[in-house]
Amino acid sequence: MSPASRVALITGASSGIGAAVALLFARHGYSLSLSGRNVQRLAATADLCRREAGRLKQTGSEDIVVMETVGDLAKPECLTALAEATGKQFGGRLDSLINNAGILEYGSIENSSTEQLDRVLNINLRSVYRLTQLCLPLLKSVSPKGSIVNVSSVNGLRSFPGLLAYNVSKAALDQFTRCAALELAPVGIRCNSVNPGVIVTELQKTGGLSDEQYASFIKRCAETHALGRPGQPNEVAEAALFLADPDRSGFITGVTLPVDGGRHAMCPR
Repeated sequence: MSPASRVALITGASSGIGAAVALLFARHGYSLSLSGRNVQRLAATADLCRREAGRLKQTGSEDIVVMETVGDLAKPECLTALAEATGKQFGGRLDSLINNAGILEYGSIENSSTEQLDRVLNINLRSVYRLTQLCLPLLKSVSPKGSIVNVSSVNGLRSFPGLLAYNVSKAALDQFTRCAALELAPVGIRCNSVNPGVIVTELQKTGGLSDEQYASFIKRCAETHALGRPGQPNEVAEAALFLADPDRSGFITGVTLPVDGGRHAMCPR
């Protein structure tokens, strides 16, 4: 099947990694169901994807459809609406589910709360769990069967202080990835994770870092990442495309792929 015939659902597509994934998939001819909480930013991502679709059409490619669904994935009704809208728009098919939406909050065992834990788990784990369940009929409807790519973190592979709820959520997401891969392998659905290191997005700022703290955080990547720098969203997007595409990774399932400049191989510091 050509990429132009494929459909991908991408959560957290308003900005950062999600927006980069959406744009890359559009460049490769995927029709897209994009989800996000920020109306203006999601519309901007969708517009960029439609421009890419227009360029592809000039070369003779098939029509590409880009749809947007605004909603908070912490709300169960938004998950249901997203899956149903995607199925309706694309005739009950879905080739790739990219579970990218996620939040980060700073806090240790001494100064965090169970309320914080619930907020982080609701987005980073529970929404992935439920949306995957809701999308299974769509993923089963295609041939070859669909694939799932979860955007996790190096924090799921290694331990770092000061981000307890976030670390726990990503470690749980990696275990979800492996278990779902085993359970869905008999029907041909693959499930993998990408595990980014520090990527230049707004994630840390929305998590509470000031501009000055963020600048120091990025500068420190020269020491904390073996390659001496933070990553860019498009570098994670390339890995997500590889894992989503059955022509590129059809014999890969259950992996947690670090895209982190070697940070997972270093001692935490």
